[in-house]
Amino acid sequence: MSSMIHLSADGWCARVDDDAVDDDLARIADAAGTFWAQASPGAIVYVAFDTRPDAERLACLAGRILAGHGLVAKVADRFTPVPALAWTIANDQRACGGLMVTGSQRPYDYVGVRIYTADGVSPTREVSDELELLIEPEPASVFGGIQRTDIATSYLDNLYASVDGDAIAHAGLSVLYDPLYGAGRLHLPMVMSALGIDVTEIHGEFDDDAIDLHPEPVEPWVDDCERAVVETGACAGFITDSDADRMSAVDERGRYVSPRMIATLVLKHLVEYRGEKGRVVLGVSASALTRRVAKALGCRVVMKPTGFEHIYKEALKGDVLLGVEGRTGICIPSHMIERDGLHVALILCELMAKTDKTLAQLVDEVEREYGAMAYAVRDLRVENEVSEIFRTMLPGLNPHTVAGREPVAVSHMDGLRLEFDDESWVLLRPSRMDPVVRVYAEAPTVQERDRLLEAGCEIARGEALDSGMQ
Repeated sequence: MSSMIHLSADGWCARVDDDAVDDDLARIADAAGTFWAQASPGAIVYVAFDTRPDAERLACLAGRILAGHGLVAKVADRFTPVPALAWTIANDQRACGGLMVTGSQRPYDYVGVRIYTADGVSPTREVSDELELLIEPEPASVFGGIQRTDIATSYLDNLYASVDGDAIAHAGLSVLYDPLYGAGRLHLPMVMSALGIDVTEIHGEFDDDAIDLHPEPVEPWVDDCERAVVETGACAGFITDSDADRMSAVDERGRYVSPRMIATLVLKHLVEYRGEKGRVVLGVSASALTRRVAKALGCRVVMKPTGFEHIYKEALKGDVLLGVEGRTGICIPSHMIERDGLHVALILCELMAKTDKTLAQLVDEVEREYGAMAYAVRDLRVENEVSEIFRTMLPGLNPHTVAGREPVAVSHMDGLRLEFDDESWVLLRPSRMDPVVRVYAEAPTVQERDRLLEAGCEIARGEALDSGMQ
């Protein structure tokens, strides 16, 4: 019996040893083909893939199914970063969308597919729901021919031109790049080398360690990069996930630089050194530090629910300088509406070149001027019935105190977000797909952050309902 397929914000994913992987991916490609053929008969669809062992074969399968619907299926001729796919779709008026075969941040024994619309962004929840309804119980049996296409080169040329090449070339930067065996490998070093950056790549070619590594640019998966930066004397290290839309960094001291701090540095650079203006769109789980800096720089701040689709919608309206989610990346609409970890890495190189400062110096400057903030997320697994009770009660939750502190602002825009007088906050969001409540917290100290995290978990488990809710 065919399984039900649900499409999340990152599409669909399964273990490669699941016997139904080929059939399920084919069913999704068939649904996408039906959707696009109805809306744009004969249009172009692009299909790309990351470095996973089966990704290219599955991309060709998806392309043949899409071609069976009368669409022109152009399949990448080599592994390709997802920003290259998104950029290519958005810049081809004949394209109606595309597919990326990838497991994103999941380990390399997973594979899946992400869907992109004609704007080069992930579909809204409404479009994903419509696609789910089109998924048939059995895979397609009608196939067509595919065209193998270079999706990367035009994007890389644009990437090269997106930064100040003269400033970077004169800076003599030496950096380390860790693609975590993903699709950014070779591509980012090629652009960096052309810009005059001395770049060393680790975790490029697959080896025995690859299968156990989570290609997600967070600790502990960045530990090797932290050590290598110090050992090689690099001025910075950059880490991207499997499909290269998200990134983090390491400073020359071997300290992890989170995407939240990176977003703040990028924002300052865009305003102070490039003279750009616009709104800053933040998800409710984005750092208060970024909001604090945006206001200080005179940028209008817009808060949106979690999910990059809300940032995309704002970016499509225009006048957005930067879009930031808590854990899921950075969007610079003047470059492209989709997230692009490779572009952000180059922006940081441009920032170091123009200021003649190291990454550690830039981070320290921000924290001295605007204050440090400690941020963490905890995925709390609960029983199904506890999750349902919490979800039902959520709209009416209004705690008098949390961790002994009285909130100064309460928002139910996306879960329950409580903010305090020093801009520390805690956010509780039940997962749409799993019996998980995601608890976020940020505060000036690790100790206060952890108290807020634990208090949030108590609320999610129902342990504080009697005394803390009204």
